[in-house]
Amino acid sequence: MKINDAIESFLTFLSAEKGDSKNTILAYEKDLLDFKKSLKKDEVKDLNSEDLSDYLCQLSDKKLKKATLVRKSMAIRGFYKYLKGEGLLNVNLADLPIPKTGRKLPTILSEEEINLLFSEPKKDTPKGALDSALLEVCYSCGLRVSELVNLRKDQINFKNGYIKVLGKGRKERIVPIGQEAIASILNYQEVYPFKNKSSLVFQNRDGKKVSRQYFFLELKKYAKLAHINKRISPHTLRHSFATRLLENGAQLRDVQELLGHSQIETTQIYTHVSRTLEQKDYDAHMKR
Repeated sequence: MKINDAIESFLTFLSAEKGDSKNTILAYEKDLLDFKKSLKKDEVKDLNSEDLSDYLCQLSDKKLKKATLVRKSMAIRGFYKYLKGEGLLNVNLADLPIPKTGRKLPTILSEEEINLLFSEPKKDTPKGALDSALLEVCYSCGLRVSELVNLRKDQINFKNGYIKVLGKGRKERIVPIGQEAIASILNYQEVYPFKNKSSLVFQNRDGKKVSRQYFFLELKKYAKLAHINKRISPHTLRHSFATRLLENGAQLRDVQELLGHSQIETTQIYTHVSRTLEQKDYDAHMKR
């Protein structure tokens, strides 16, 4: 099989079977076609692990960011894995190189900082009730900001305490929702002057969907009021959610499912965060 034909087959697999988003597939297509241009071969059967090593060396010479190198490497590794699964390529996947990222650990908030942050919105006012509910649900369920603002009422099961989240690639996952988050939603629904019967949980005074930018700006404002001197974003709440679960004994695979990560490697970063915090706590208590 020709490499170009195999790329088309792989992209179809990502769309039809894995349900990856259009943007993800376009990114894979660009990375794989760039890889193909670097090769002096046309047949899938002639591919080997050295082709990827040589390509990464070429990219390194161009002084690309490490994150870009990793992204391109993962696209090609995924392609090789697909080809091997289809019986089109005989290669040891363990031999495929992975560039080191030197990745920075994500910023997280301590439990004390979470409590300070969540105490800032005035829950007896419409705006405060909305903001409180956004904060509580985002953190309680570890949602991406897009999942949060697009959350529909029919996705929440108040009785059994869970929500159905529609994540990347329109993949659905079930996530528990805490009692405080549920209470914040009920309070918001009671206090807020709704203008229509929208299917969305969160809406502004005009009855339209709350924007990502709104939540980002409000979060920054409350963090400043709470004297939290960290650069935070809605994703910081998601990072904090994952780290707290691991600190309290959750299994990595379970956290992966709750976050909606397709690769366990993405979730593993939080084990490093948790270990770093443990070391800092140990050092703080063992000083002499």
